[in-house]
Order: sequence, then structure tokens, then C-alpha cells
Amino acid sequence: MSYLDNIRTFVRVYELGSMSAAGRDLRISPAVTSSRISQLEDHLGVRLFQRTTRSLTPTEQGKAFYRGASEVLEAVASAEAEIVNITEYPKGSLYVAAPLGVGRRLIAPQVPEFLAAYPEVSVRLRLSDRKIDLTTEGLDLLFFLGRPEDSNLRIRKIADVRRILCASPDYIAQRGMPESGDDLVSGAHECLNLRFPGATEFQWLLSTSEGPKRFRVSGRYESDDGDVLTDWALAGHGVVMKPVFEIDDHLRAGTLVPVAVRTPPEPIQMACLFTHRRKQDPKTRLFMGFMIDRIAATIRGTDQVR
Repeated sequence: MSYLDNIRTFVRVYELGSMSAAGRDLRISPAVTSSRISQLEDHLGVRLFQRTTRSLTPTEQGKAFYRGASEVLEAVASAEAEIVNITEYPKGSLYVAAPLGVGRRLIAPQVPEFLAAYPEVSVRLRLSDRKIDLTTEGLDLLFFLGRPEDSNLRIRKIADVRRILCASPDYIAQRGMPESGDDLVSGAHECLNLRFPGATEFQWLLSTSEGPKRFRVSGRYESDDGDVLTDWALAGHGVVMKPVFEIDDHLRAGTLVPVAVRTPPEPIQMACLFTHRRKQDPKTRLFMGFMIDRIAATIRGTDQVR
């Protein structure tokens, strides 16, 4: 087994925090993963991880080696990219992440077409409504809704996404039709909230006659999975704020109905995040352009739903 393979394995174990997770990601067995780490430690003469039955923690030597190892892999990727630019045949694995709704409805359906066009490329798609760090998790692209916190990364805007407040007809029949954000914070309504790590309160940014205003909403239902909120809304448990592209079928079918239409939500930005080095990779650049065109077209189509 090559020294470079051992380094790649170490980097993925470090980034994912687990031998088994790294093995699944690299499509190798846990035994091979462990063996590669042991070979690397023997070669370096240091322990890279402190291992127990329940945890895997990088040592100080491991942390220092990760920084250099990451630079080595970036240099190899850049060199390979130069060859790909010459041969015009992109290949290798793309690590892509997105929120659940974005990934399931906008990205995953398009992946087969991209892979059919570029048979030497594979896509590793990770979906989560939790906060994901692009650099520490070794991603090539991160699609997201909102605004990034890290100004050192590159961002490419895709579209402004229309959002809507909605509830099921059964909920409206039981609780009445909220006309505005003021009705939602009056205590008469149940708001379904998306929980982000570290969030201490829920605020919905709505358009009012006086301009954008934040409403502190509350409710007994919250989840870190946006699709769970949709299911709760369909079952008549409360009011939810969703991007239209996630629920356009329900709006057309009438199983979800717009509410508080006097104060609709402010649009939210959809964009993709990447490092400068990642964009130099042809497969990253091709995938980003391919997805942006299709995502923007889909969003324009769902914007017509009322």
C-alpha cells in the first residue's frame, strides 16, 4: 500500500473522527483503515491518535501532521487537476454537502446526469440540516441557504429563494387563519421551528409595511430536520416557514395553504461555498456550473406557485 494512500486515510479519519466512518467514505474495510494508520504511525515513529473503545482523539503530533498532510493532498490534487485540464477528462471523487431539502430536491435528482457525462467522476453527497464546516470536513462544495460565517471562503450566489408561511387546512379550521406575524406571536398559534446548534431563540424575518422585521416565534415542536417540520405541518400541528421549492407540490395540491400573507417571509439566499484551491479542480468547477444552472431554473419555476 502506498504512503500516499496511508496519508489519505489518515486525513479522512482525522476529519470524520472515526475509523469506521473513514473506511465507509473511502470504501475500505475497518481493518484496512486501522492497518493504514498503524503503518503511518510506525513510519513516523509517533502516535497520531489516542484510541479507546469509545473515542478517537488526535494527539498533538496528529494535529501537526494533519496540517502538513492536508497541504500535501491539496498539492497532489492541484497537480492532478493540471493534467485533467490538459486531457479534458475529469476524474476522481467529489465531496459535496447540502441541507436536506436542497440536496433531496435540487441536487440528488441531477447527479445521475452529471455522472453519465463524466464517467470517471464519483459524487459523495452528504445531506444534513446541521451546520457543516467545509474546510475541516474535507468538502469540495457546500450548498447552503443563508449567509456564511467564514469570510475566508469563496461564495457563488445561485438565487434568492422565495419562502412562504403555511399550514394545513385542518390546522386553520381548528386555530383560525393568522393574518400576519403579529398573530403568530400572540400565543394563539403553534410555530414549527428548525433547530440549529447553539440557537437560543427562534426568529422569523418577515416583510412588513415598515420593512423587514424579526418576530420571535415559539412552539412545542422543533427539529433539526426540515422534512420533519413539513410532515408536522401536513398533519395539522402548526405553521411552518419553508422555501417554496420544498413544498410546491403540497401548495398545488392544497394540502398546505399560505398563511399570514400580509407579512410574508423575506427571501433567503441560496449559494455554494468553496475554497479557491477547490475551484481550480476541473471536476469541482464543472459540477458547480452544472448544478447552478439547474438549481436556478428549478427555483424560477417554483417561484410561480402561489
